[in-house]
Amino acid sequence: MKTEKEKMLAGELYDALDAQLTQERTQARLLLKQLNESREDQTAERTQLLQQLLPHAGAGLWIQPPFYCDYGSNMYLGEKVFFNFNCVVLDVAPVTIGHRTLFGPNVQIYTATHPMDHQIRASGLEFAKPITIGDDVWVGGSAVICPGVSIGARSVIGAGSVVTKDIPADVFVAGNPCKVIRPLGEEA
Repeated sequence: MKTEKEKMLAGELYDALDAQLTQERTQARLLLKQLNESREDQTAERTQLLQQLLPHAGAGLWIQPPFYCDYGSNMYLGEKVFFNFNCVVLDVAPVTIGHRTLFGPNVQIYTATHPMDHQIRASGLEFAKPITIGDDVWVGGSAVICPGVSIGARSVIGAGSVVTKDIPADVFVAGNPCKVIRPLGEEA
């Protein structure tokens, strides 16, 4: 029989109030509180906090607090990833982010979702879908990336966009819902 955590990571319905998951989220909240209250000149302390919170992060991670996530341990970050102020990552399922990817302020990344059937939703069960973001992507401020989305390498997501479907590589996309505006390299 699977644990609730195993169900969660497999994208199956699971109980988010499970004791193990609650404890892991609480631990992440305590680390986030310390990170978000740290000063920029506390480099060694921030590095240690980030290593605990995000054990699968590549070298050169740069986060401008405040930053928020559910677990941290379900994020897989390439080298030189940058999160600007006030980003939120609901990493209930794996979030994989490539090298040199940049996130503007207030970007929201949601793997967590809920059943469409109201009776299942009322039972308190939920599920998640993983998100993958390629190398050298730039996500503009206040963009929302929805569960299950993949974003191709080198693409640019316009500020305020809501990404509901997969985005190919090498395109500029924007809007709600997000759509391809043009291939990169073409002038506006």
